[in-house]
Amino acid sequence: MAVSNTGTWSPQQIAAAQNNTATGGTSIANNFDQFLTLLTTQLRNQNPLDPLDTNQFTQQLVQFAGVEQQLKQNETLTALLAVSKATTGASAIGFVGQTVTADGAATQLKDGNAEWKLNASKGGTGTITIKDAKGNVVYSGTKTLTAGDQTYSWDGKTATGANAPDGEYTITVDGTDVSGAAITVKTEITGKVDGIDFSSAVPTLLIGAIRVSLDKVKSVKSTA
Repeated sequence: MAVSNTGTWSPQQIAAAQNNTATGGTSIANNFDQFLTLLTTQLRNQNPLDPLDTNQFTQQLVQFAGVEQQLKQNETLTALLAVSKATTGASAIGFVGQTVTADGAATQLKDGNAEWKLNASKGGTGTITIKDAKGNVVYSGTKTLTAGDQTYSWDGKTATGANAPDGEYTITVDGTDVSGAAITVKTEITGKVDGIDFSSAVPTLLIGAIRVSLDKVKSVKSTA
């Protein structure tokens, strides 16, 4: 009587099956079930005269257990990420109505006033360039810089003396010291948060039309 023998899995076959688990949680679960089915079939149909090697059998069980552990870890990480996102979202709501300072170069011109915070690595002169939302230069000028934090206010006057319309404007500062060497000038924006956008992984604070990622916030001040 002929005896069916499926043989044993080669290391290459096992590795290929394990590689397939990297495509997602559903794929891992499906592959794990497939592993158990194949192993059961293999044991049921092994040749009594040439049974499955015990060492190989044990090694396969260990590898299958590793797949199951990976599946459980993925489920746990998914749950932790969901909790973390909910906690971050709840914390972000507390920013509504508060005045925040954050890294950034774009701010709102409103009623003839726009303000940025600058931080120069050392004293010198800064060439100021202000652009509108379309990237057009509307104003350029110079400012004396001191080392450390300082404020730059723009009255909304364009290079021709006209009043720029309210909206979003971006500042660029190219600084040089007294010897003409370039210095680093960082820009920050300040504004009152009037909304939160939760559509991205990190909540985004809305200051008018300005969008500020929560991880860019440097300080928070009570508006009251």
